[in-house]
Amino acid sequence: MTASSADPTGSRSAPVRTPLRGTRNFRNLWLARVLSVWGSSVTLVAMPVLVYQETKSPFLVSLVAASEALPYVLFGLLAGAVADRAHRRRLMVAADLLNCACVGSVPLAAALGALTPAHILTAAFLSSTLYVFFDAAGYGLVPAAVGRDRLAEANSALWGGETAVRIAGTAMAGPLISVTSASGALTLDALSFLASALLLRGIGYAPTHLGGAADRPGLLASIREGSRFLWGHPVLRTMTVAGGLQSFAGGAFIGQLVIFADRELDIGVSDARIGLLFTSWSAGGILGSLLLPRLRRRISALRITLFALPASAVLGLATVLATDWRVALVAIAAWGSTYLTVIVNTMTYAQEVTPEALQGRVNTTRRMLSSGLGVPLGALVASSVTVAVHVRAGLLLAVTAIALASVVVRAASPRTRAVAEQAVT
Repeated sequence: MTASSADPTGSRSAPVRTPLRGTRNFRNLWLARVLSVWGSSVTLVAMPVLVYQETKSPFLVSLVAASEALPYVLFGLLAGAVADRAHRRRLMVAADLLNCACVGSVPLAAALGALTPAHILTAAFLSSTLYVFFDAAGYGLVPAAVGRDRLAEANSALWGGETAVRIAGTAMAGPLISVTSASGALTLDALSFLASALLLRGIGYAPTHLGGAADRPGLLASIREGSRFLWGHPVLRTMTVAGGLQSFAGGAFIGQLVIFADRELDIGVSDARIGLLFTSWSAGGILGSLLLPRLRRRISALRITLFALPASAVLGLATVLATDWRVALVAIAAWGSTYLTVIVNTMTYAQEVTPEALQGRVNTTRRMLSSGLGVPLGALVASSVTVAVHVRAGLLLAVTAIALASVVVRAASPRTRAVAEQAVT
């Protein structure tokens, strides 16, 4: 919605756009995501606690953690193809309602005395799988709901809000579990999915990507079509490779942060300060999300990545070399800011340049290569280096990966740079 006004000479001023928070579509979308992420952040703590209470098995607890990343690797490509064939808002609502039933079945079974470890693990895996389909549909719904010209602002607000409530949710999880029990805390997550579904239903959305069934290629051909667009677009290809390397670095760093704090910063695993280190990473990300819209109004997405990655490498090195926890706290927050700036910038650019009919396939493929593969691979390789050499060596691996990502972007061809500088249409 826009408005214009006339000056005394009779000429009209530039249109004034309604702030995003003043539009129903964005309000509903933002509230849906914030409520859902808040509930899921509680579950992130409650589910492993519940499994350990039931089994006392560290192996089964690790399976809960694996269930969060594995579905994106297994079903990411399929989810993208399905999202590009479906009414995206309806798919998201259906995923939320099924997730409400899935997560809600755990406290219900506990109340009936019928809860088993297999039930908990199955619910964790199915919930993460449903989110993959929800996420795939969301990549296409956001541009349609807010307009492509406002994607940087919308994504920054979404990621900033989600990060803030994720911090609050994990901080509240312990007290909630102590008051209601681990299974009782999951009830909140189930209700958050229900609230998200109701809010999403209120978003005005008229899909334009749906053709007749006869016009659609098969699922495999559909997946290949999305992959061809991603790798055929020079800027997206460059930013995807760089994003995969950065995700590798993020997995390496977060996976070794507890060991780094214990061995190098003299912060024991039961020390409250270790929570501050994790929180500072997320808090820095909020700052990065706030800066991005202002940066995108001035310079291209590729240039932001070009400047943010070297800064990220320097801040990562400052973190690795820190010997005082207070210095590390500041360095981690600053590093988290540049890290999230690259993530949201890449996602926004991908949504801007991808045709609506390919949004799900292109973005889930990109996400699978970064978060789905990069994060767990980085954690695994860094832990091996830490065991074989030293924890600082494992963390230096993260810095090296970001430096390599910076080289990838810096080496982009003149044609890639020219494409990046073109105005998004």
